[in-house]
Amino acid sequence: MGEIFKGAIKFKEQDFQEHKELFKQLGKFQNPHTLFITCSDSRIDPNLITKTKPGELFTIRNIANIVPYYDGTEIKYAGTTSAVEYAVKVLEVENIVVCGHSNCGGCAALYKSEEELNQVPYVKKWLELAQKVKEEVLSILEDPNDIEKREWLTEQLNVVYQMDHLLSFPFIYEKYHAGKLNIYGWYYIIETGEIYNYNIATETFELINS
Repeated sequence: MGEIFKGAIKFKEQDFQEHKELFKQLGKFQNPHTLFITCSDSRIDPNLITKTKPGELFTIRNIANIVPYYDGTEIKYAGTTSAVEYAVKVLEVENIVVCGHSNCGGCAALYKSEEELNQVPYVKKWLELAQKVKEEVLSILEDPNDIEKREWLTEQLNVVYQMDHLLSFPFIYEKYHAGKLNIYGWYYIIETGEIYNYNIATETFELINS
C-alpha cells in the first residue's frame, strides 16, 4: 500500500496541477460522451487505451464485461443495470463501448468444473449470465480441447452477446434505432496493444488502425 499512498501524493503534486482547470470544471458537473463497459481485470485501463481525460468516460467494470439481459418483470443485477440506465437516461451519453479482452479470467471461468465454481458462489451466479455464450462456443468448436481457440471465441462472442443485451433495454433500443446512440464492441489484446472493433455488417472484428 505504500506505493499507492505515494502515488496519491504524486498525483496531487503533478498530474492534478497539470490539469487543474479541468478538475475545477469537473468538480461541478460531469458530461461524459461515452459509456465504457469493460472487465474488472487489473490489466485493463480504459482511459489509457483510449487516451481520454477524466470526465470523458462513464465506466462500468465487472467480471467479463457482462450486461444483464433486460427483464421488465423484475429488477436484477442493479449494480450494473442502474449504471447503464443512469449513463443513457440521465447523462445522455452518445456512445456505448463494450470492451472485452484477451486472457479473460471471467470468460475462462465459464469452463470451470461445478466443484471449482462452488468455491466462488457469487462469481458462479454472475457467470450464469454468460452461459449462452459458452453453449454457442461449444456448439461451433470442432475440437473442445483446443483451449486457445475456445478462449478467443468465448471472449469475442461474449462482446457480441453483451451488445445484444444492451439492445434488450427499451430506452437503449429506441435511442439506438433513432440514431441518437452508437454501440460498439471492442476486443483488446493485452500483449500487443491491438484493439479490434466489431463490424455488425460483416459480423467480424476488425483491427482499429486508422
